[in-house]
Amino acid sequence: RNIVANNLTIVNSNSSGLPTGLNCLQKNFPCNRGAARYSEFAIKCGGPQIRTTDVIYQTDNETLGPATYFVTDTNRWAVSNVGIFTGTSNPLFKSFVSNQFTGTVNPELFQTARLSASSLRYYGLGLENGFYNVTLQFAETAILDSATWKSLGRRVFDIYIQGTRVLKDFDIQREAGGVSYRAVQKKFRFQVKENYLEIHLFWAGKGTCCIPGQGTYGPLIQAINAIPDFIPTVSNKPPSSKKNRAGLIIGIVVGVGVVCFLVVFAIFYIKRRRKFYDDNEELLGIDIMPNTFSYSELKNATSDFNRDNKLGEGGFGPVYKGKLNDGRDVAVKQLSIGSHQGKSQFVAEIATISAVQHRNLVKLYGCCIEG
Repeated sequence: RNIVANNLTIVNSNSSGLPTGLNCLQKNFPCNRGAARYSEFAIKCGGPQIRTTDVIYQTDNETLGPATYFVTDTNRWAVSNVGIFTGTSNPLFKSFVSNQFTGTVNPELFQTARLSASSLRYYGLGLENGFYNVTLQFAETAILDSATWKSLGRRVFDIYIQGTRVLKDFDIQREAGGVSYRAVQKKFRFQVKENYLEIHLFWAGKGTCCIPGQGTYGPLIQAINAIPDFIPTVSNKPPSSKKNRAGLIIGIVVGVGVVCFLVVFAIFYIKRRRKFYDDNEELLGIDIMPNTFSYSELKNATSDFNRDNKLGEGGFGPVYKGKLNDGRDVAVKQLSIGSHQGKSQFVAEIATISAVQHRNLVKLYGCCIEG
């Protein structure tokens, strides 16, 4: 069953898991619904972009199949096709001719066309609600107006806009006075109420099927244009690429900043660890390895080396009374900056005190080598 042609809704599905654009073509066309972005659209059916004096017709040269759809990346418009031509093994669903066209000042607009064997639908999406002037442009390019049997073919189809049939048994060549390669314009005025406009070309099985060749039947259209019959209040522009670019730049800058921070932190951490291991390596040379404390532990133990906890002055610095986290009372000797005692001298002092055992000497419990 064709979801687009039947205008169904996929329930209990994550829209992010749907094929690209299909969520825009579900029931009630949810893309930009209730938040209109556009006030017009123009499509060069079956061909590349063409600019006329007052309109830019957007490219529509996507290859469609017997039951396929296409939605522009800006969600401005979409097209769907249903049906397969009988008697042809490789239907293209679009055509190109280089003939000269009459009845138009823009002949290049009619050199390409979109074809369908049964049902061809175009949708204007995200439109501001209001009345629109819709122009459909046709020219018969397959059934010639020669005085031979090849001119006996008849391409007949119906045209619906917003579900209302506006033309029944529409015959392009008859509208052109029986002439091929002559432009035919059909104009309509329709109201958009729910931010979308649907144009449906439908073959009801009428006309011929095989003259001048197999598969010469069904809808054919060269261009579509819809403009507002009111003063628009929307930007008529797709989401700003500048905003997207700004977001990308911000993301890159933040990412680089985080990486730089992590690199600096890693270097700092490695240096700290290396210094710690270098210091401990010197202590490992001592026969009796003392306990080691961090500076913050001793700072807490002595209430930030409070003057009230000062016991006196020792060699190379003052001595403070302190209490460790385990409740042990200790005397903490702080190396004075003015003592000019180096690390090697400090380690030597630690080794000496650790080696000497006497009842009148305070036993060394540990040390701190940070700083």
